Amino acid sequence: MQKVRQSIFSLDNFPSHVIGGCIVLYLATLVFDWHNIGTDSLQYFLSPSLKSVFIFGATGAIPVFQFGCWWTVFSSGWLHGSLLHITFNMLWIREFAPRVGQMYGSRRLVVIYTVAIGCGSLLTSIAGRYFEALPTLLQGSDLAIGASGGIFGLCGALTAGGQITGDTRVRQKYFRYAVAFFLFGLIVPRVDNWGHLGGFLGGYAVSYLPWLDPRNEEGKSHLLGAIACLIISAGSIALSLRHGLL
Repeated sequence: MQKVRQSIFSLDNFPSHVIGGCIVLYLATLVFDWHNIGTDSLQYFLSPSLKSVFIFGATGAIPVFQFGCWWTVFSSGWLHGSLLHITFNMLWIREFAPRVGQMYGSRRLVVIYTVAIGCGSLLTSIAGRYFEALPTLLQGSDLAIGASGGIFGLCGALTAGGQITGDTRVRQKYFRYAVAFFLFGLIVPRVDNWGHLGGFLGGYAVSYLPWLDPRNEEGKSHLLGAIACLIISAGSIALSLRHGLL
């Protein structure tokens, strides 16, 4: 049992599990409605249809508020809208997730990532529902997918970790990453800026919980928390498929 635990929650394997899961689900969304795969431009090359991502668990104002699919705030982080979208997100997960694991521990990494996904998805859904009067750039999403909320959450956790441990270099480095990504999102069309903000704030805030203090060793409660987060993530996708296919 100990070997199994170490395998699942090692620093190297969780990012690989995220990447593998995202790739499998991306391919599944393409195959599910393959007649309507988008190939209009480089940015949206090999994009799954709106029907497909909705059934697999896209979040946003429509799924959450119109259909009551609240669990999509977790499932949406495992879905992607194009080949370019998933490629860049997986590269950033490969870059940031091991660093969070090294600072906080692999089990805390699972918790931080899951919370950030949920916070980013929830904020963009709320903004999509209630901020319709704002300029297009500042509106939320009717339909949102992608791991970028979790990626911003990892930046938030590293920023917070640098402050907690007194490592100014780490704090400044990852805060600058977040700012650069935010500015990029303000330039590129159809980028989920509210999801990014929610993910960063979620990862930053949760990292200040005493339970996640990177200066303390991980314990059994962190293992249970990580398992609960994985169950929530898998369950959210299962619920989405059940709801969408019935």
